[in-house]
Amino acid sequence: MSVTPAGGAVKETKAQRSERLKAALNPWAARAELDRFAREGHEAIPPEWRNTYFRWWGIYTQGDGVGVVGGKGGEGKTVPFFMVRIRIPNGLLDSRQLRVVADLTERYARGIADLTVRQNVQLHWVRIEDLPAVLDALVDCGLTSMGTCGDVTRNITGCPVAGVDADEIVDASPLVEGATAMLNGSVDFYNLPRKYKVSITGCRVWCSYPEINDVGLTAIRHPYTHEVGFSVRVGGGLSTDPHLAVRLPAFVRWSEVFAVVKGITEIFRDSDVLRHNREKARLKFLFLQHGWTAERFQQELERRLGFTLEPSVPEIPPDDVYRDHVGLHSQKQAGLVYAGFSILRGRISPRDLRGVADLADRYGTGACRTTNMQNLLVLNVPRRHADDLAREGEALGLRLEGSVFRRGIIACTGSEFCKLALTETKGFSGWLSEQLEARLPGFAEHVKIHVTGCPNSCGQHWIADIGLEGKKTKAEGGITDAYYFCVGGAVGRHQATARPVGYRVAATEVPSAIERLFRAYLLGRRHGENFRQFGARHTDDELRGFLAGEVVGAVARDLSTGQTPHGADD
Repeated sequence: MSVTPAGGAVKETKAQRSERLKAALNPWAARAELDRFAREGHEAIPPEWRNTYFRWWGIYTQGDGVGVVGGKGGEGKTVPFFMVRIRIPNGLLDSRQLRVVADLTERYARGIADLTVRQNVQLHWVRIEDLPAVLDALVDCGLTSMGTCGDVTRNITGCPVAGVDADEIVDASPLVEGATAMLNGSVDFYNLPRKYKVSITGCRVWCSYPEINDVGLTAIRHPYTHEVGFSVRVGGGLSTDPHLAVRLPAFVRWSEVFAVVKGITEIFRDSDVLRHNREKARLKFLFLQHGWTAERFQQELERRLGFTLEPSVPEIPPDDVYRDHVGLHSQKQAGLVYAGFSILRGRISPRDLRGVADLADRYGTGACRTTNMQNLLVLNVPRRHADDLAREGEALGLRLEGSVFRRGIIACTGSEFCKLALTETKGFSGWLSEQLEARLPGFAEHVKIHVTGCPNSCGQHWIADIGLEGKKTKAEGGITDAYYFCVGGAVGRHQATARPVGYRVAATEVPSAIERLFRAYLLGRRHGENFRQFGARHTDDELRGFLAGEVVGAVARDLSTGQTPHGADD
């Protein structure tokens, strides 16, 4: 398949080039090339490695600090440094591994580590000369960066309190670890049409967001046999074409999970129709563009499995549950609690990483967890020591409590490091939290405010109460960061993608707009009405009026560049 423009010259499309490169080499089998580049220096890296193959090892080129500005083709300029993403299946981590991450952050990443929305950790400013040392140190402590980028199975997420959650249906973390071993690094699954995201959780609140994964398994107890199995959803994803996952009409037994995940992955891998356009290559496009239904998908899955799945059973999705795990919470183990530290915008220093590791050793068993809301947990703390842990954490600047704004803000990488971003997000998010705390000191409603630096939704703005989508706008003296508002996103029982309400302001005006909206909510809410319900019963015009403080016309969203950045959407 090739494109022949006028004049007879043959020019590959992005999809054609990507498929040719993937067919030519399995990057997982070429680790020695990374060592060679480290010896020979940055100039020795060929374009196919810099722009494609590195990703299979969780390595991305780093933007020059101003995002897309100054580049061409919708992509900004790069600098001779890299982002390295560390894979943490189910968020399972121990204090020793956390110290290794702290050491790598301090030595090779200029002290900057970011917790991501897929329970990973990202390092920045890594030199090509240092990549082998970073990757080897990870492997030595039981971690890896393999498969955290590229057209492969990304980090498989799960409930960060699996095994200790007092209300969980089942500890599903062994399934996460088993599925990771089956898919990550496998020669059979190194060449998928696009990124592929899997979530397996045994909790009742679906804190790993199965609704927005390519595959989402959620534990459920059969109402007649009382057997614990799973509901399965497929085709979820955000980016510029948000699609909430479709539930298959099946009850999947524990013993069937690996076969089902493998079968779904094979369907995706073998869907050649998805390999023609990089922007339409996710599993969700079988449903969005190629006419697939849940029934057709299950028929194809069962054909590959060689057996028929049990019929689905009724389920009750979680109802407006807040999923950040911050604070002290009782475990299922008598006398123990887990402690959830609120890490604002996911940005954390080596000092704080070591601080959490020290607390985990001193007061717990060394067990730590990362969460999908960019926080860190310490497990297995005797309740009698909980106050001591809280005091020591507070002295280090690690907080077990926080305002609803500090806890509810999520941010992607932004223009600081991403070459496709339009806006700076990490500093903005911290400032926004401070502004809202000062403006609305008594506000107690749990809300999610997600900041994404471009239309691609790495900050998951489509599932937030308020989603802020990065833009640019004209201002006195030139062009400045701006944000477009989307309102009413939700997951669980009331799942919905946030509605673009036609309002855009400069970044400096965002706190005022949110303050006006929340004050309208406080004044106009019905008895017992939460913000999601308030937003759902108001029109886009009304919500835009609340944001602006007056009646204003709608503005359109800008079109995406069609490319997907490497930020929080991992």
